[in-house]
Formats: sequence, structure tokens, C-alpha cells
Amino acid sequence: MCVRLLQNGAGGQAIIAVLTMACLGSARLCARLGHISARRKTPAAVVDPLVRAAFFKTQACSSSSNSSASATAAPLVAPSASSIAQSYTAKRALGTMHTQHPGSLPREDHAPVDPYRLLEDDLKEIYAGMRQELTINTNQKLLQTISTYYFDGQGKAFRPMLAILMARAVNCHLDVHNGKLLPSQRSVAMIAEMIHTASLVHDDVIDQADMRRGKPSAPALWDHKKVTIAGDFILSVASQMIARLRNPDVTQVLSMVLTDLVQGEFMQLGSKETENERFAHYLTKTYRKTASLTANSLKAVVMLGGADESIADVAFQYGRNVGLAFQLVDDLIDFISSTETLGKPAMNDLKAGLATAPVLFACEKYPELNPMIMRRFEEPGDPERAFELVHKSNGLEQTRFLARKYNMEATRLANSLAESPFQKALVTAADMIINRMK
Repeated sequence: MCVRLLQNGAGGQAIIAVLTMACLGSARLCARLGHISARRKTPAAVVDPLVRAAFFKTQACSSSSNSSASATAAPLVAPSASSIAQSYTAKRALGTMHTQHPGSLPREDHAPVDPYRLLEDDLKEIYAGMRQELTINTNQKLLQTISTYYFDGQGKAFRPMLAILMARAVNCHLDVHNGKLLPSQRSVAMIAEMIHTASLVHDDVIDQADMRRGKPSAPALWDHKKVTIAGDFILSVASQMIARLRNPDVTQVLSMVLTDLVQGEFMQLGSKETENERFAHYLTKTYRKTASLTANSLKAVVMLGGADESIADVAFQYGRNVGLAFQLVDDLIDFISSTETLGKPAMNDLKAGLATAPVLFACEKYPELNPMIMRRFEEPGDPERAFELVHKSNGLEQTRFLARKYNMEATRLANSLAESPFQKALVTAADMIINRMK
């Protein structure tokens, strides 16, 4: 089924309304976002001019930078112009968090906790477990080699790291399972990384990428058809692991990741003519292609730990915010880091025909970017000219500002959990995303 989804680009419900609300970063709209479940049915939102203004005017965003959002779920509806205007001009009081309450824990030591050092043993087990799952599910030696090629422990392990941190933090918050990681929670961390890696394999085939993580990409070493099949194989093994969880609700949540991922990949192949539609398209694509995996995998691990809906919402919202921040920083890095630093070609997005946040922000000052976007930077000199105009505009600063907004909300959500080393590491992880250079 997963293979078919990736091949056919099967769709799910539209979530433009969700991303439109998320982009504003205001307390009211974040509160109304609530959690996205697999049964949601949200109509596509018409992008109000005020939404565009909120993105393209940094000062407008600044007016709500100290707002805090309630994690209480609410119906998903497209915001009206009046509600957007009101949310951007009014101060918001701190919302009440309705959660399961553990015994109160003091917050005396605010020293940052290194999540990778904290989870060093867990992450080693994750990589060993993923390689084992892929190896035992086929006796085709070449398929084993290709499918395990990216599971060498050299990646950031961002998704499994967050999943394990959230699972352990919530287990401590609820004072259950002795704060330990359940085998099922570990499986979800593996599943998340396998889905992500399968998407990288397919991306590298589509983009004809030569490098990945500082070494030759899989398509650079093996036949493209075999590499594509290896990506499908990784997804199929991840699907088997989802089935073994034997939890229908969690299965539904993780299946939504695959639907979102395929739609995000498909959306990346197109563009929109008007600037308003283009930014909504970009944000929706970013949620589906990147943030949905983080948000739903974090929601899944806490559901497996016995958390109620309100705690599941906290996990989901944290994952959504760090996922969006991660992609915005990724878009930023493509304009400011060298090929050696990135481990993949610089200006890769422009050369692939993609208009990311820095370019979309730069359009406000340099409208000549619009026709370049529509022709996907295909004419000679387009990528270089677009790169130059982005650096001459405020596009990089505005992208960084928006990423920080998502980071601030993720930090607020992490601080709503009872203090533990894992909760503190969630705060550190959100900061690491903003400050990373590759």
C-alpha cells in the first residue's frame, strides 16, 4: 500500500487552513489549530490578504512575538479576515493547559541538556534495529546493501531523537513505565526515520543528486530503478512495523504521515501563479513533506505510553512547530552554507526549480523573481540571479524570524511538561534546530 501511495501520489484531505493559521504564530490561531487527527476534514482555505501581509511584514509579526498559545484542541476552520486582524492586534493571555497532572516538580536547574549525549545508547540501538529489520526482510543481497546505505549512523537522527525524547519526557510527566522507553515507542522512532529515509532515497532519484550527507548518493552508485525499488522496500518494511504495533489509533496516525508525505512530494512538483497562493502552497507542502512526520510520530509515541488527548496534542504541536522550523532553517542554509558544509550541493533548491521561503519573501522587494519562479529557474542564469536577489533582500532575515517564531512556540510547549532531563532536552533540541548550520 505504501509503495502504491508513493508511486501514484495518492491524496488525503487538504490542510491549507491549518498551515495558514500556523504561519501567523498568534496565540488564538495556534490554539484553534489543536491537533490534526487522521479523521480531520478541513476545507482548503482562501488565502486572505491579511495572511500575506502577516508574512511579508516582519514588524507585523513582531507585534505578536510574545504571544503564547493554548494547547487545548478546537475545531479546524479557515480564519476570517476579522479574526486574523483581531489576533494580530490584541495581546493574548497565557492559555490554560488542560493535561494529566503529575506531581509538581521543581524547576531549579535550567542548564541545557545535550539530547544526543543523553540518548547516545538509544540512538545506537535505533540504527542497529533499522538495519536488522531491513536485512531480515529480504534475502536479496543487493537490496539489503542499497536499502541500508543511508542507515550508517551519519545522519542527524533528528526524528528518532525527538520521538525518544518526547516518549521519555511524557513517561516521566505521567510518572508511568518508570520513565523508561517502551519497545513500541522505540519502534515508532525507527519507523519515523525509515519513512524519512525512504523519502530521501526517492528525492535523490528524482533530483538526480550526486551527494548526500557528504558521500555519494545511492543513485550515484546504483541503477536508478533499483534505488527506487529500495526506497519502496524501506517503506514496506516500515509499514510492517506499524502493523506489528497492533494499535488501530496509532496505525491511523502514522498512516496519515504517508498520505501527507506523498501529497507534499507531489505539491513540490508544481507552483502557483499568485504570490498569496504561492506562500500557502509552500507552507502546506512544507507541513506535509516535513512537519507531519515529526508531529504525528511524536503524537504516536505518547499515545502508546497511555497519554490522554491533551498530552497527545502537546506532543503533536511541539513536533509540528519544530518540523516547520527545521525546514525553514534548511531553506535558509541552502543560501548561506557551502557545498562542503552541507554535504550536498549548495543552491540545490534553486537548481531543482524550488522556490523556498527566502525566495518567496524576496519577491516582495524584487518582483522580477516571479517569472523565474513560474519557469522554475530553468533559463540560464536564473538560479544565480535569484540567489543574488535573495541576498540583497530581507528574505533571509524574514525566514530566520519565522523559524524563531515556531521555535518559541515549541519551547513553550516543552516547558508545559514536568521537568526531567528529557523535557529539558526537548527545549535544547528546539534551539539546536535554529542554530544549526547544516
